[in-house]
Amino acid sequence: MDRIPILRMGSFLLVTIQVDLYDRLALTLEADLVQMVNKTQAKGVLIDISAVSIVDSFMGRIVGNIASMSKILDAETVVVGMQPAVAITLIELGLPLKGVHTALDVEKGMALLKTMIGDEEADESEEDDSVAE
Repeated sequence: MDRIPILRMGSFLLVTIQVDLYDRLALTLEADLVQMVNKTQAKGVLIDISAVSIVDSFMGRIVGNIASMSKILDAETVVVGMQPAVAITLIELGLPLKGVHTALDVEKGMALLKTMIGDEEADESEEDDSVAE
């Protein structure tokens, strides 16, 4: 597999990682995802890692990098479906994953993203309505 698919769902991007990532695939995902955030002006990125059983320090840094770069591009990042062993590994490796929000599953992750960007969208909608009048 050369690339991980990135799906657009409204103002969010959804990435479902179904394989254990090797370094080159992780770097490709990072570049593709950041480009897609910029291209679509997405407000949120949801990364489903429920099928990932192993995370090393490199993969942890990639997830942190994605969150940092997405934040610079005005998008929030939520990681969902983390296996307990993966969470333990990340803590043991000392990777804080700053800027990465977590949720148990995709549904809760989408709800979290909607909550995080909801106030901004509501303000923009009200501004658009006032201009139209």
